[in-house]
Amino acid sequence: MSYCDIAPGHPFHGPYHDTEYGFPIREDDRLFERLVLEINQAGLSWLTILRKREAFSKAFDAFKLERVARYDARRRTRLLNDEGIIRNRLKVDAAIENAKRILALRKTDGSFAAWLDAHHPMTKDEWVKLFKKTFVFTGGEITGEFLLSTGYLPGAHEEKCPVYRRVVAARPPWVNRDK
Repeated sequence: MSYCDIAPGHPFHGPYHDTEYGFPIREDDRLFERLVLEINQAGLSWLTILRKREAFSKAFDAFKLERVARYDARRRTRLLNDEGIIRNRLKVDAAIENAKRILALRKTDGSFAAWLDAHHPMTKDEWVKLFKKTFVFTGGEITGEFLLSTGYLPGAHEEKCPVYRRVVAARPPWVNRDK
């Protein structure tokens, strides 16, 4: 069964599937949120992450890049003791370090979205290599899901899914490949 089959009507998966998954994201803080959530999903279910999403947002200052990039040892310790989020040292450290790296991309490319656009289109394997070189804690699954969920790779929805047409109408980058 696909996500399009199981998500509709579910209290957590349904809204995410219907209004977010595969739709393009342009704001850096929202792209960062998705990257942090995908990293934290590694080894866990997406439902666990969706249930903890509000706690993640609170713990990571609504995913404001400038704030997260300045987190110090005290703030890191607070995160590692926060029962509302995934308390994994590698994942917490990855969020802080990736915030710093996205801010560096802003200096060279103007924004995280512009950096993504500058490298699009690429195959999933090419994206994975680029993400591993640019960020921390980003393997094939994390990178692939991040790119599917933000519209840089096709396949978030089946063509028969009613949301598919809405995603295409929102013109995610994979739709604009020929331009």
